[in-house]
Amino acid sequence: MTDASDSLWRSDRRALTIGLVVTITLVAFEALAISTVMPIVARELGGLELYGWVFSAFFLGALIGIVMVGGAIDRGGLAGPFAIGIGLFALGLLAGGLAPSMLILVAARFLQGLGAGTLQPIAYVAIGRTLPERLRPRMFATLSTAWVLPGVIGPAIAGAIGESLGWRFVFLGLLPLIAIAGATTLQALRHVAAAPPPDDEGSVAARSARRGRLPLALAVALGTGLFTLGLTTGQPLLTVGLVVIGTAIGLHAIRRLTPAGTLTARPILPAAVLVRGIQTCAFFGVDAFVALALIDWRGVSAVQAGVALTAATIAWTAGAWIQARGATRWPTYRFVQVGFVFILVGLAGMLLALVPEITWLVALPAFGVAGLGMGLSYAPITLIVLREASVTTQGFATSALSLTDTIGATLGTGISGAIVAASLRSTGEPAAGLAVAFIVAIVIGAFGLALTGRLRPGSARAPAFAVAARSP
Repeated sequence: MTDASDSLWRSDRRALTIGLVVTITLVAFEALAISTVMPIVARELGGLELYGWVFSAFFLGALIGIVMVGGAIDRGGLAGPFAIGIGLFALGLLAGGLAPSMLILVAARFLQGLGAGTLQPIAYVAIGRTLPERLRPRMFATLSTAWVLPGVIGPAIAGAIGESLGWRFVFLGLLPLIAIAGATTLQALRHVAAAPPPDDEGSVAARSARRGRLPLALAVALGTGLFTLGLTTGQPLLTVGLVVIGTAIGLHAIRRLTPAGTLTARPILPAAVLVRGIQTCAFFGVDAFVALALIDWRGVSAVQAGVALTAATIAWTAGAWIQARGATRWPTYRFVQVGFVFILVGLAGMLLALVPEITWLVALPAFGVAGLGMGLSYAPITLIVLREASVTTQGFATSALSLTDTIGATLGTGISGAIVAASLRSTGEPAAGLAVAFIVAIVIGAFGLALTGRLRPGSARAPAFAVAARSP
């Protein structure tokens, strides 16, 4: 029997747990719903070449939100940043639901991402400040469970709404629920203590780390955007130029916004930050195109395609609870390694779903296995970061983690989108591009698996995290 004093639902923790779960549930529904109805949106608004940008724009906006909220969190409380973030998210939903063209929808998704980018670091730090380490795996598993209901009914409901009432209702229908969830969570966050004031040395280091965050946030978004744009131009010289410039700008900013040694995968915390980005790059490079592959290529309905997303969501949650239950028996880094193996097996299985002679139903277990791998490995990476970072630098550390998380997803969808767009230009069909994109995602995931050994305790050759080493 669980001791009531050792529970997420204890009276002084209950409001925060409920608030975070409700908010994550609605964000999850939105994410799965947009993925499901995007083929319908593209048919109505046109601009299929911008299909990948609907996802990439969201991630680019999130990059700016993530970087800015990290400094705000370390300066004080969580309620103010959360209010701004949830407000921008709601404005993005409204603009998306009223968008008259694909280009306007891309802009709306950027605004939506700007707000959504603040939410993950806030949740991470709220957990770090209020829960003992033994309860954190359970809380992350609980947040993953918040994806179950949206995962089970979200894609099907979104597909049904998109095909009957219209895709705009998928955006606009969430606004009242977002308002209720935002108010609930905001009230709970007001009771979360602010970060303790740093000592003199820590104060100087913290001010140094915060200096110039907005220019750096804009630089990383610009660099990532130029890189993604370069991939989609279809003109070799322009592609090379934009990719080189985007890479140079982005890497310069990323180096200053992440723990020292992140780009070289220095053990332990810097490597964890990098591995998260590789993980999301591989998984979401396929995830964003599952519906397109099944609806436009395999000819199934939006509701049927949503079932594959549902399978991945349920499996992700199952993996999260497995790691929570086994957190005291297995080292954290082992869950990351095993999770990557499952991700690779699942993504490889998705290649079979592109073969016309094989039933599309193979996508269900295949993407489910990939989702299981995400569940096993996603939260443990966060646990490593929270464990390695000090209380006064958790905002910076979790912001860096969310930053690489979002950059990875942006690049994953951008690279896959560029490959699919090239396939459409050359053959008029997405199948060849989808196959190449899925293979690229598998290669990226294999690289991430090779780096997971650097998360092992005792592998660090230098202090895991020092804000003083990061001087913008």
